[in-house]
Amino acid sequence: MTSADGTVDTPSVMRVVRTRGSLAGAYAALRQPPVRSARATRAAVFTMGALHDGHLALIRAARAEVGARGHVTVTIFVNPLQFGPDEDLTRYPRTLRADLERCAAEDVDLVFAPAPEVLYPDGEPEVRVDPGPLGSILEGAVRPGHFAGVCTVVLKLLHLTQPQATFFGEKDYQQLTLIRRMVADLDLPVRVHGVPTVREADGLALSSRNRYLSDEERAIAGAVPEALAAGVTAADLGRSADAVVGAAELELMRVGLTPDYVALTGPSMGPAPEQGPARLLLATRVGTTRLIDNTPVTLRR
Repeated sequence: MTSADGTVDTPSVMRVVRTRGSLAGAYAALRQPPVRSARATRAAVFTMGALHDGHLALIRAARAEVGARGHVTVTIFVNPLQFGPDEDLTRYPRTLRADLERCAAEDVDLVFAPAPEVLYPDGEPEVRVDPGPLGSILEGAVRPGHFAGVCTVVLKLLHLTQPQATFFGEKDYQQLTLIRRMVADLDLPVRVHGVPTVREADGLALSSRNRYLSDEERAIAGAVPEALAAGVTAADLGRSADAVVGAAELELMRVGLTPDYVALTGPSMGPAPEQGPARLLLATRVGTTRLIDNTPVTLRR
């Protein structure tokens, strides 16, 4: 049941709020020490719902950061700004009841689950965050405007929830890098933590979109982590950056997948070094489902 102030009753001590006013009220009694403290006491995890074990890893990392007496907020909001006109906004899974149960089981203190008109009361915002050059490559090139939508909603949620620490999965590595860049460039008082990708038994990265895959497509999707593994092997053998990319591409093409991109970058998404730490990133479509993944590699030339 939802009360007049936008608070949803749940069977646990976790609170669920749907409006800005009820969110502010929930935070009013919390004390927030300076961000320079060695350990945060307030953490937030921003999601679009359809929670899986990858999201739970973020929530658990947040709880580990703030401790038993700290405060963990999870937001659930399918952000229309980051979907293109031909993307799956209406199809994107919405499982709020199950999501709330999973949050309660993970000892989340508060869930903010606003409707679009709560977060964007005047309609889609005319002023958005420009993600800069990093927002125009790889995912940004394939999905124009996507990262402007991501950065805009994350900035709004940071202002509304005011955490000292926030947690993002490494599966969306370009997104994680951009959020870190935005926080640094705009002097936002929050620490951004990356959490390693959680994978299924065959190595496929957990994603809310995996549920779109048919059984046949799910078998083919196993080529995605295999492509990354092929790139890592090529790097370990001392092959060039081009050979690392080529090895990953070949593994995808072996099962008939055409990549949107396979790229090797530096750890902060700059040009790949001649040797040392790098990041191998790829995206491809299996049927109608688009999958992205990445892995660290070490170039040994």
